[in-house]
Amino acid sequence: MAARRTHAQEHTFEEVKEADAPPSQNLHLQDLATVRLPLNVELGVSRMKVREVLELRKGSVVALNKNAGEMTDIRLRGVLLARGEVVVIGDSLHVRVAEITGVSELEGSGDA
Repeated sequence: MAARRTHAQEHTFEEVKEADAPPSQNLHLQDLATVRLPLNVELGVSRMKVREVLELRKGSVVALNKNAGEMTDIRLRGVLLARGEVVVIGDSLHVRVAEITGVSELEGSGDA
């Protein structure tokens, strides 16, 4: 079978332009302003034996590892974000932020 010869032809290509990213990929900081994040405030920790837990009743007192007036930890997804003091406003507990501690930890964790 004989090889067919073709002649090279000159061609011009259109400029390839970067397409606009879909809106879901154009996220701006203000888009996150309404996102709710779970903050946990840790008043203290207690380690108890299973027997002690099973003996808990209404009115039982559980000792925590913090002293009255000591700063409490504020955590975002388990990462220490800040420390604050517990305050009572009306009938509910609140935490007044005294120091922001975990900003560099959050930036480096990658999953916050």
